[in-house]
Amino acid sequence: MSEFWLISAPGDKENLQALERMNTVTSKSNLSYNTKFGIPDFKVGTLDSLVGLSDELGKLDTFAESLIRRMAQSVVDVMEDSKGKVQENLLANGVDLTSFVTHFEWDMAKYPAKQPLVTVVDTLAKQLAQIETDLKSRTAAYSTLKTNLENLEKRSMGNLFTRTLSDIVSKDDFVLDSEYLVTLLVIVPKPNYIQWQKTYESLSDMVVPRSTKLIAEDNEGGLFTVTLFRKVIDDFKIKAKENKFTVREFYYDENEIRREREEVTRLLSDKKQQYQTSCVALKKGSSTFPDHKVKVTPLGNPDRPTAGQTDRERESEGEGEGPLLRWLKVNFSEAFIAWIHIKALRVFVESVLRYGLPVNFQAVLLQPHKKSSTKRLREVLNSVFRHLDEVAAASILDASVDIPGLQLGNQDYFPYVYFRIDLSLLD
Repeated sequence: MSEFWLISAPGDKENLQALERMNTVTSKSNLSYNTKFGIPDFKVGTLDSLVGLSDELGKLDTFAESLIRRMAQSVVDVMEDSKGKVQENLLANGVDLTSFVTHFEWDMAKYPAKQPLVTVVDTLAKQLAQIETDLKSRTAAYSTLKTNLENLEKRSMGNLFTRTLSDIVSKDDFVLDSEYLVTLLVIVPKPNYIQWQKTYESLSDMVVPRSTKLIAEDNEGGLFTVTLFRKVIDDFKIKAKENKFTVREFYYDENEIRREREEVTRLLSDKKQQYQTSCVALKKGSSTFPDHKVKVTPLGNPDRPTAGQTDRERESEGEGEGPLLRWLKVNFSEAFIAWIHIKALRVFVESVLRYGLPVNFQAVLLQPHKKSSTKRLREVLNSVFRHLDEVAAASILDASVDIPGLQLGNQDYFPYVYFRIDLSLLD
C-alpha cells in the first residue's frame, strides 16, 4: 500500500514495551511493516508557541500535500504519451517516495534543529510558497502554449466550411496579381458534383471556361476552384447559393499562409522543447535534487541507486528533458522532502503537547500491508496503547490544544499521536 501511519508514544519503559508488543503483533499478523522514525531534539520554546505552531503546521501540511499533488498532475500533463514513465520521474532525492519515507533522516544542513522551531517552520513555508508561485507561472505559460496549439490544430481538423485552408491550397491553384480576374473557392456537396461541372460556367457572366478544379474533399463535399472577373463576384455568389454551392471566403495571401504555417511549427517546437524524453532521462533512480543529501539503504534491494550522485551524473541523466519537466522533477522532490519534514515537526509538537516535558517519545512509521487490514491494525494500536487514555483525555481539557484525532465520543479518537501519509493519489 502507498499509505503510512506516523505515530508516537511516550519513551518510558512501559511504552517502549508497548511498542515492542505492537511490532510483535503486527508482524505475526502480517498487518504492517514498522520502522523507527527519527526526529531531532528541537528547542521546545513555550507552551503558547507550541500551540500556535500546532495550528500553523496543520495548515502548512495541507498546503504542502496539495502542492505536491498538483505538481504530480503537472508531470502527468507534460509527459502526455509517456504517462507510463511518470512514477519514474516522481522521486525524492533520487529515490522512490516509499524508500525516502521509510528511510527518512532530518536534513540538518537545510533545516538546522538548533534554530527555534518557528524559524524552521517559517523556512519551510517560504520554500513551499516560492515553489507554488513558480509552478503557477510555469504551468500557466505551458497551458497557454498548449491551448494555442490545440486551437490551431482544431482549425486544421474541421470540415471544409470551418477548417483552415493554408495546408490545402497552393499558389498554383489561383490566378494572382490580376487586375481583372480572381479565383474563388467553392464547396460543393458530393451529390452535386455533376451539377457543378455542368452549371458553374453559366452561374454568372464572365466565368472563365474550364477553370474549375477539385483540390480537396471530405466526407460531405469537395473544394473546387473557379476563376471569374472580379466585377461579377457578388452575382456569382448569389447564384451559387441558390444552387446549394457555398463560396468559401478565402483570398490567397502567401505571406499570411507562411506566417500561419510558421506559427504552427513554432508552437510545436516550443511544446517539444518543454518536454523531450530520452531513455537516459527516464532512467529510474536518477537524482534530481542535488542539494539534499540523505543516506538511504533501500528496502530489499541493495543494488538500488542511492542519492548523492556527482554533478556529471546528474547532468547526463537530465539530458533530453525539456526545461519544464526538469523543473517539475527537481521541485517536486524539494516539495515532497519539505512535506515529510513538516510531518516530522507535527509529530514532535503534538507529542510534546500530548505527553509533556521533558521531551521523551518514540515515533514509529507503520506501512499497512493491505487496505483490508487497516481496521484490524487500528484495533491493535488502540489496544496496545489503551493505557494512554487518561493522559490523552486530560489534555483535551485545555480547549486551546488541538490534538489530531482526539475527540471524546468520536470513533476517530486515538490515545496516541497519529498522522497519515497517503501516497496513493500520486500513483
